[in-house]
Amino acid sequence: MAKERRLINAIIYALLLVGSVFMLGPLIWTISTSLKTQAHVFDVPPQWVPNPVTWANYSDVWDKAPLLHGFMNSAIIVVTVLSVGLFVAAMAAYAFSKFDFPFKEAIFMALLGTMMIPYSVVMIPQYIGFSELGWVDTLLPLIVPGLFGNIVTIFFFRQFMQGAIPNDLIDAAKIDGCGYFRTFTTVALPIAKPAIAAQAALGFMGIWNDFMGPLIYLHTPEKQTIQVLIASMQSNYISNSNYPSMMAASIIALLPVIIVFFLAQRYFIESMAISGIKG
Repeated sequence: MAKERRLINAIIYALLLVGSVFMLGPLIWTISTSLKTQAHVFDVPPQWVPNPVTWANYSDVWDKAPLLHGFMNSAIIVVTVLSVGLFVAAMAAYAFSKFDFPFKEAIFMALLGTMMIPYSVVMIPQYIGFSELGWVDTLLPLIVPGLFGNIVTIFFFRQFMQGAIPNDLIDAAKIDGCGYFRTFTTVALPIAKPAIAAQAALGFMGIWNDFMGPLIYLHTPEKQTIQVLIASMQSNYISNSNYPSMMAASIIALLPVIIVFFLAQRYFIESMAISGIKG
């Protein structure tokens, strides 16, 4: 049995190693290309380790494109949406998980039903509405909808709160004189910190990498997010064939996502377990 178990573990590790190579290959090639000169991009056989190594692509692309504006715009959207949207989503999930009110299940199922609506269906009506409000070419269309929470996040929080927050604990807080909001902030929120951290990490990656929304609403280069700026570099800032500079810009935009992932990777694992909790 011990030999069979070691053999099975060896096979599993080998498969995971092969899979990691395929997963990390594009990232490693992107980093490698960003450190090459234009003359060595298409060398055959390809050079995984650049020779010579040049860092000029990073400074060149930073000087040519307004990447700082892109970083600031993306950061404003991420911080505002996550700080307010997660709090609102947690409040909604707390109400759905711990309160009884008329048509609760019907309302929740209706909210879940909105997940089935493709974005392409609401894209044009939303654009017309925001255009009438004069919000086009501002960050407001990307911020305001996110302030009201996300149904996926609400569902995630609801599943967690149903299983992790005992009703007896809430009743004890009521006996101590806590109102609804104080019970939520002093009892529910501290217990829900792992779920909130996991959704904050996932939400950061989703908002930071969002391309369609900023592409639709943001037209001025100084108001565009980092992803739209990178996509527009070929036509506005650098040569169509300057792949090292393009890869350098991609790595610059990817750094915050990598940092957040490594800081919050344990919450990703916890999120897998939390989402499986039965309510």
